This record gives sequence, C-alpha cells and structure tokens, in this order.
Amino acid sequence: WTDGLSTAYLLQDQLGKLGYDVKMKTLTEAGPLYAGLAQGDVDLYPSAWPELTHAEYMTKYADSIEDLGAYYDNAKLTIAVPEYSNIDSIEDLAGKGADFGGKIVGIEPGAGLTKQTVKMLSAYGLDSEYSLLTSSTAAMLTELKAATEKQEDIVVTLWRPFWANDAFPVKDLEDPKGAMGEAEGLHFLGTKGFAKEFPEAAALIEKIRLDDEQYGSLEDLVVNQYGEGREADAVDAWLERNGDRLGWVVD
Repeated sequence: WTDGLSTAYLLQDQLGKLGYDVKMKTLTEAGPLYAGLAQGDVDLYPSAWPELTHAEYMTKYADSIEDLGAYYDNAKLTIAVPEYSNIDSIEDLAGKGADFGGKIVGIEPGAGLTKQTVKMLSAYGLDSEYSLLTSSTAAMLTELKAATEKQEDIVVTLWRPFWANDAFPVKDLEDPKGAMGEAEGLHFLGTKGFAKEFPEAAALIEKIRLDDEQYGSLEDLVVNQYGEGREADAVDAWLERNGDRLGWVVD
C-alpha cells in the first residue's frame, strides 16, 4: 500500500539526518511483514493498521512488536464506485451484480482490506452474487482507471487516506451495517526492543503527526508527481513546503 511507501521514505530521510543508515525492504503482504517484524528481520513498519484491520496479527505477535505511536488517526477501509454511478450504499449492490460483472475488484489476497471485504460480502448477503477479485493494488488501479475513462460501472476496494480517491472520480459507498469497520489510526511499529536500541529514532517517530492535507500532499508527491526512483526528491520537496509547520522535523 502506498501509505507505507510515502511514510517509509519520510522516515528514511528523517532518520538519515539523525545519522542512521536506513535500508528499505518491500513486502506487499501483511502476514509476512508482521512475521518479519516479530522475528527482527524488519526493524520498522511505517504504515500499520493495528487497531482493526491488522488486529489479528497484533494479537498473534503482541509480545514481539512495539507500537511506536500513531501518526494519522482517521484511516478507513472503503468500498467505492465511480461518482457517476447511481448507487450510494453497499446495500444498493444487491440485485445489481450483472451491472458490475458479478465482481468487486480488490487488491492483494493477504491484505487486511481483502479479509474485511469478504466479511462485508457475507454481512450484506452479497457473497452469492459477487466474487472478490484479488491480485494487486496496481492491477486494481489499472482496472479503475480503464473503467472510469470509459464511464463504465465498477466496484473496487479502497481506503482512506489514499491518493486514488482524489485522482479518480470515485465515491465511497455508505456502510450502514459498519461491515468495513470503523476509522482507525495508522501507526509506526517496531520490532521488540527497538526503542531501547534506537532511543533517538523512537523519540522522533513518537512525535510525528500528519493531518489530511499533509498526508495527502506527501503521498501525491512521492507516488505521482515524482514517482519511482525520485522518492527522496519528493520528500525533500514536501519538507520544503511543510517543514516550518511541523514541530518534529530534523533539518
């Protein structure tokens, strides 16, 4: 998920300025990521959803993981359709399966969002009418882009904050049953003993807070405006625009 990408490069910049040598490791599935964190193969996870979406992993590895603090407090899993769609609620999907090809386009099979969507389909009695198509976030976005460019019907799994909500003409479907879960925080997690081994890093991480505008602009710069290979430049540009308003920035 790109929230992890943008905050990872932000941490690499800030911790690097404190003298740490930060190496990146890309893991796209939550299960292996939490296992790596618990085993000490990964020191930091920069975009965890431990309160609800990843709660099962936190329960499983609670004794081997440290919560270093929440930096964003309004993260949400969503089911979305194009703005031009005439449905506004997940309940409205019932009986409309043929309009959407009988599928909801999802992301990685092991994602917390995927597991929550399976629960949602059951809660709304949609599991006999729709199948959840899983592959990758990139593949989902490709299908979303193609559908909206052609003004076609599509249902996708999304989340907030995520740059795609602004980049594409989409709207969240209302969730009267609350089957996609409540809003939760995005956290930095460390392997057990991280704060003791790296106290200066932990102290900085604990101070980081981002509001909607700050988070959205960081992700947009890293993912869209600068892109792959220029993430460090994107963070520099973001800090130049926002640094004066943030009390935790390392110059």
